[in-house]
Amino acid sequence: MASRTSKPDTKDWTGPRLNHADFVARLAARRADLVQADVPRNSGTRRTSSKRALLKAIEDIGAKW
Repeated sequence: MASRTSKPDTKDWTGPRLNHADFVARLAARRADLVQADVPRNSGTRRTSSKRALLKAIEDIGAKW
């Protein structure tokens, strides 16, 4: 439901207007430029038995966790 006080078609809006397609393109470009850190995986030495069972079940169905 739209706000009763907000009028999106008002011509006297002084705030910035964003073109969604341009914003999405700029955002995609920024994300592509980010350097992803190579974070090592958790060694798993402190996992509970239930967590180990869950991860084994995931591996047994052929999925990669």
